[in-house]
Amino acid sequence: MKKRLLTIITLICFSHFLNAQIYAVKSPNGDLEISCFTVGKLSFSVTYKGQNVILESKIGMLIDQNKQLGIKPVLSKESSGAVHEKIKSIVSNKNVEIVDDYNLLRIEFEGNYGLEFRAYNEGVAYRFFTEFEDDITVESEKIILRFPSQTMSYFPEEAHFISHYERSYQVKQLSSIPDSSFCSLPVLMRVHDTINVLVTEADLYDYSSMFFYGSNGNSLKGTFPKYVIETKPHDKWLDRNEIITNEGPFIAKTKGQRTFPWRVFIISEDDGDLVESDLVFQLSRPLAIENTDWIKPGRVAWDWYNANNIHGVDFEAGLNTDTYKYYIDFASEYGLEYIILDEGWSKSTTNIMEPSDEIDLAEVIRYSKRKNVGVILWTLWKPLNENLEEILKLYKKWEVKGIKVDFMQRADQYMVNYYEKVVKEAAKNHLLVDFHGAFKPAGLRRAYPNLLTYEGLKGNENNKWSDHITPEHNVTLPFTRMVAGPMDFTPGEMTNAQKANYKISWTRPMSQGTRCHQVAMYVVFESPLQMLCDSPSAYRKEKETTDFIAKIPSVWDETIVLEAKLADYIIMARRKGKNWYIGGMTDWTAREFEIDLSILPKGAYNMEIMRDGVNAHRYAEDYKKENLKVSKGSKVKIKMAPGGGWAAILSKAG
Repeated sequence: MKKRLLTIITLICFSHFLNAQIYAVKSPNGDLEISCFTVGKLSFSVTYKGQNVILESKIGMLIDQNKQLGIKPVLSKESSGAVHEKIKSIVSNKNVEIVDDYNLLRIEFEGNYGLEFRAYNEGVAYRFFTEFEDDITVESEKIILRFPSQTMSYFPEEAHFISHYERSYQVKQLSSIPDSSFCSLPVLMRVHDTINVLVTEADLYDYSSMFFYGSNGNSLKGTFPKYVIETKPHDKWLDRNEIITNEGPFIAKTKGQRTFPWRVFIISEDDGDLVESDLVFQLSRPLAIENTDWIKPGRVAWDWYNANNIHGVDFEAGLNTDTYKYYIDFASEYGLEYIILDEGWSKSTTNIMEPSDEIDLAEVIRYSKRKNVGVILWTLWKPLNENLEEILKLYKKWEVKGIKVDFMQRADQYMVNYYEKVVKEAAKNHLLVDFHGAFKPAGLRRAYPNLLTYEGLKGNENNKWSDHITPEHNVTLPFTRMVAGPMDFTPGEMTNAQKANYKISWTRPMSQGTRCHQVAMYVVFESPLQMLCDSPSAYRKEKETTDFIAKIPSVWDETIVLEAKLADYIIMARRKGKNWYIGGMTDWTAREFEIDLSILPKGAYNMEIMRDGVNAHRYAEDYKKENLKVSKGSKVKIKMAPGGGWAAILSKAG
């Protein structure tokens, strides 16, 4: 009897051991480890160099009302492996060639579902997958992230799911964020005072975007917009806004055999590693279109921000043919690839198949072709959605080169699918896409590289109505929003002011910080469709600055961060072909650096510099242009005024 009892106890203990197994995968360099726990429920944790950076955090999904994925999980299969390959970027946001090096773990559970984990040197990620024959309804997805005490957060707080996702990053102790406050992504945590954990998502398809609530403690709780069943037009903004009148008590209806979005955690002690990361791109599905030869990134002369403040001409500036020919002449003169016709070019904001009576659009496009400049048209998402195929076929017939789609303001499953529908149809018609009023990038641009850029951030246009675009905000963005993907910040303001001299003006906007702060953005801020926000008249008046900006490309073969401190300063080097470009920006604190040009190949280089002038601390438009001869290993001193900047173009000496 005693022997039999011992056998039963042994079997129970052995069974418990099996169910209590911890499954783990480490990064190739061994610094990062993500562990999955399966006792009674699913959870995971992450360590970095032996320190807990994400404590045991519950995850799971509820589908079809009563199927709990992650409750009492029973293992059916486990596999692991390693991948080392290179990804060729069609539109090179940071690097034309990306090394994709990771270890993987795949766990399958009884009940036709499982988890995939990946560990990279710069971060970790996990996602659910399901293998049901029929379509499913996802009632909810659980993710409760737990962090060590004293964690600080850079928190892009939202007031509502209906949003342009243009937020300032509020620096708060995580434990101080109440459970009534929620944020969009990416959100950045600083743990143990020195380690960054940036949270975002990748490969977002046919699903709702993820957000996070605070908890009055050291955790974040995932939340998602509900499934939209019915909407009605907004009482005031009929052409662009909708009021959701009926939502389902679930977040998605989708296929039963699929992978779900990656939950991504980019982790590093070096702030510059965040900026260099391509992880969102790497974790997203590969190219989905065959012919990409027609996709041409470039720089854009933009009209809306500067309110068409053209002067010194013999015609009245405005939304008319002569004004846009002037933009084309300017773009052609400086080698810019595109102009954009923003709101006002069409018969109305809802009739986007006929141009305004004041604009001979056919003549504008004929003229642009002669000048080798492409035309991009702005459109609201709603009228485009009502007749997508016919409208884009018409734009192709007109020989338009791209579209700027605006005011989506939602991130539910319907809107996520709308983004894909637009870029897919645009690709058929060889049209580039720029999403405004948009949520953050989440991997769609890898499959559809005609999607060149997104807004989804508080950018320069806010200068027209607020004082929020501070140098500190500008040097926070590369470590937060830009980590998710390209951002249409729209740099290039020529009227610049120090803090005491800044004024808000809708029709004559200015920027906070120095002239060189704006110039450096063309190197620091990533956007394959990069705007020049000021008017052609302003750029022609400031020819020396404009000549410099016009030499800076919008895509890159290689990116290296030279100096970086979150929300304080950044100095970056980027290569395009044989030329190197360096951009530096600081917050309201003046700073000095000495950079080492050991990144250069052997040989002599001409270094063309734009730096803050000696009086830039009081007159922000003061700058100095210099030329140096440098070579590999040369040391160059950088001095930036409060709100300042520094930029250089390095080309092989003849």
